[in-house]
Amino acid sequence: MKKTILTGIRVNSEPTLGNFLGAILPMVRLANAHSLEYNINIFIPDLHSIISEVEGDFQENILRSIKYYIAAGLKINENVHVYRQSYVPAHSEMCWILNCVASMGELGRMTQYKDKGQGKESVNVGIFDYPVLMAADILLHSASYIPVGEDQFQHLELTRNLAIRFNHKYGEILTVPENTETQMKFMGTGEGIRIRDLVHPEKKMSKSTDSDNSKILLSDAPERAAKKIMSATTDSVGKIKYDMFNQPGISNLLQIEALVNNIPLQDVISTWQGETHYGDLKKKVAHSISTFLESFQENMAAIPDEMVLELFETGEAYANDVADKKLLEVQKAFKLR
Repeated sequence: MKKTILTGIRVNSEPTLGNFLGAILPMVRLANAHSLEYNINIFIPDLHSIISEVEGDFQENILRSIKYYIAAGLKINENVHVYRQSYVPAHSEMCWILNCVASMGELGRMTQYKDKGQGKESVNVGIFDYPVLMAADILLHSASYIPVGEDQFQHLELTRNLAIRFNHKYGEILTVPENTETQMKFMGTGEGIRIRDLVHPEKKMSKSTDSDNSKILLSDAPERAAKKIMSATTDSVGKIKYDMFNQPGISNLLQIEALVNNIPLQDVISTWQGETHYGDLKKKVAHSISTFLESFQENMAAIPDEMVLELFETGEAYANDVADKKLLEVQKAFKLR
């Protein structure tokens, strides 16, 4: 059987440049490189999305999410499967069953849960249980590779642990995803891509931040995005060096320049290392971002809704068939069938 590469991105609000460069674009490049030898599952995690408030028209957001992949150059063939999570009911039941394998302790240790719950009197159970539904998404489709940013590594390791625990008790039913190191090698990166906040580069770029200048949205006017780059926080060191710990702002600009132009990061670093004029680097990155957004937005506008809906119909028939068969194996292990 072909191995499966799987990815999904929440549709609560419009993705940032960080979401695009860290998740969508790497998946497109991976899919185009491997779709003849792997199953490529690109799904809309609409159940994940409702753990927090959804901005705008939810159904429109869902359609747009797939358009992002197509506009980024995704090549569709018979091995590329696009589907909506809630249209594959097995995901919900698999989540419940895996809840009976997971422990409160390991879920409580998840960093994202701690971050989202910090300073709040209460947090909904969906936020706590998010990693288990993610594990269900992965294990139902026997995915070996799951391209994620570094903020999801912990959830991926939980998925591996749940699969190993389940198989130890019930036999080799679930495919254990590859470990984080192998995932990164497969994706061609030494570490997860994490685009930084333009105002506070010690943090990742986030949809939820209040400051508009801290993030670039895929719908930003190219000239507006360029201005955000020009006003990005750097440092007082006075010399360009790729060092995410000591110079995160400058390092972030180097990373963005490499990714939007599909150039190896080391080549960009070699070009700029040791230069003292931060403004020159900002101008170059601003131009790159402006050019990228102009082309991307033209591609988005050319994709009809009907095309996406047809992809969903075909992909969901495939996804339900695969998921139902795996769920039946799991149900039998628990004597539910």
